[in-house]
Amino acid sequence: MSGKKKFVLFDFDGVIADSFAVCMKTARNLCVHITEEQYRGAFEGNVYDKHKELMSADHGPECHHERDWFEIYVPALEMEATLVSGIKEVITELAHRYILIVVSSSVNSPIQGFLEKHHIGRYFAEVMGADVHPRKLDKIKMIFERYETTAPECIFVTDTLGDIEEAKAAGVGAIGVAWGFHTHATLKKGSPYCIADSASELPAAIGDFFARDTV
Repeated sequence: MSGKKKFVLFDFDGVIADSFAVCMKTARNLCVHITEEQYRGAFEGNVYDKHKELMSADHGPECHHERDWFEIYVPALEMEATLVSGIKEVITELAHRYILIVVSSSVNSPIQGFLEKHHIGRYFAEVMGADVHPRKLDKIKMIFERYETTAPECIFVTDTLGDIEEAKAAGVGAIGVAWGFHTHATLKKGSPYCIADSASELPAAIGDFFARDTV
């Protein structure tokens, strides 16, 4: 690896935070009819587009589609979400070799709070949540400009097909993780560089990715 550090972009929910149950609970607070399959399916594209589509139906007074997602999600995340097993040690290791940035569909404040709570906030150069931009493609492009880097110098670690596709649109490779919102089969549809089954596999997978073009 050259002297200039590469960039590892991390999704948050499902990758760093074990938060699917929190997110599913939040979705059902807004819509009692939403199924787990529908909710997971929302992450096969841009989740904000899918959310609008799912919440556009009129289910009557039993549903609260107009409620603010983060009003429910944030306190639930703080109370119930835990770190993915082994991810703290992996992030600590990776931070010595790469520049780490969170690129998430959540908003900055609860992500930063979660990272600080688990003593890993200092390892990330930046958190880029939905309040920066709702689309990850645009946030990745911001990273290119802000850090004077390029697509081949970056890898995105994510648990969803939608993220893999947004990374691909930016020319960035992706590593899927099988412990989050999407299964192996769904992640494979995006043709990621590889799929990790545990956090401990990430350092070697990332190292291999960046070593591909070196002699």
